[in-house]
Amino acid sequence: MEFVRRTEREALKSFYDFSVIWHEERHDFAAMDGEETIGVVEIRIAASLAHVERIVVLPERRRAGVGRALLNACADTANYYNCHKMSVLVPHKSAAQTFFEHCGYKEEAVLPQHTFKLDMAVLRKFLL
Repeated sequence: MEFVRRTEREALKSFYDFSVIWHEERHDFAAMDGEETIGVVEIRIAASLAHVERIVVLPERRRAGVGRALLNACADTANYYNCHKMSVLVPHKSAAQTFFEHCGYKEEAVLPQHTFKLDMAVLRKFLL
């Protein structure tokens, strides 16, 4: 880690061709019904981008707007940090892809046999 601390800023400057201050953080959100957690989402923010790391909603609570509300909370936080888009990686042509598309995400690319030998769709939603 000492090597990274000493060399990363110059490496990023060379890679992106401008000075970069890399700041990365994670934010977790939970949807609650009283004391019960019914859904959670985690995003990672870095380089003006927000990436949905995971979203889980109890099966019996799906199709009730819980996931959409969680993603909206993520978008509010991403906007606060001046992110210009949110992205997520999901199995291609899956129920997860359909869900994100209904939430305004668009397919940006398909990565063949990317995770567990499944084709994965990179989805994005522009913010601001």
